[in-house]
Amino acid sequence: MEKRFLDKVEDNAAVRMWAETIWKEKGDSLAEGYVSELWDFTRISVIQNDLREMKELWDQWDDETKQMFYCDYGDLPYLLSVKVDKHLFRALAQFWNPAYSCFTFGKVDLVPTVEEYTTLLRCPKIQVDKDYSRAASVPTLLKKLMNITGMSEQWVASRIQQKDLVLVHPDVKKRVDVFALGIYGLVIFPRALGHIDEAVSDLFDRLSKGVTPIPTILAETFRSLSACRRVGEGRFIGCAQLLLVWFHSHFWKVENVSYQVFSENYSPLKEQVATPRRDDITEEKWMTILQNLQEDDVEWKAP
Repeated sequence: MEKRFLDKVEDNAAVRMWAETIWKEKGDSLAEGYVSELWDFTRISVIQNDLREMKELWDQWDDETKQMFYCDYGDLPYLLSVKVDKHLFRALAQFWNPAYSCFTFGKVDLVPTVEEYTTLLRCPKIQVDKDYSRAASVPTLLKKLMNITGMSEQWVASRIQQKDLVLVHPDVKKRVDVFALGIYGLVIFPRALGHIDEAVSDLFDRLSKGVTPIPTILAETFRSLSACRRVGEGRFIGCAQLLLVWFHSHFWKVENVSYQVFSENYSPLKEQVATPRRDDITEEKWMTILQNLQEDDVEWKAP
């Protein structure tokens, strides 16, 4: 099967080289002397954290608590219900061009934008002009959880590996905050499987100040895709769920949907999660589909 995959990516490699040549002639940001050193086939792993317990926790909450979460953190919980199609994702990775930080599907170039991801997540409190920059000194996750929960180190340490940290806290708002941190650490920035990276806690701390996480989410997505493509293998450590939802949003043609996009109560992420998807398409078939995309196949708008 791998041999067939390699055959399928030959055309994509030719398109990539053609695009680089044309843009070099017409002027571009590529450094003089740049040479493409990409592997023809990238063996990318999209192994994910087990999110079943988080989904169970979310389902246990009443509508009032869920609404509190939506008001503070947007539509993040829908990501828990996004099934990662490994066949599609692995096929997508073959079309990522690190030189231009975009996907090149035949004659179609696509890349997720700040505006699109902002629309998908619908986080009401972020300010799009306040980007995140990492602090020089980042507190440990334990210290961060102590700050969020307002509880002692002993209390947090005894519950940090259990659902109790979310279930038994007496303050509903604190439960919401801890749950949101869990989504950021296990879904959006899944650097270490089963653990929350301490750098995530610093970003999370800035959310309350209106800082937007979107550029950081995109940067991690681009960085991980580019690293895997250059080496020829690796584990994707960005938010695979959000990237796949973004991809589907550009090929989701529904009549009279435009009025919903500008509706305050419309949730594109919720709509995408509710849309049935086929999961029986092989990587080989996806490669063929993506290679032959035409401009008319793409919905050229933010979701």
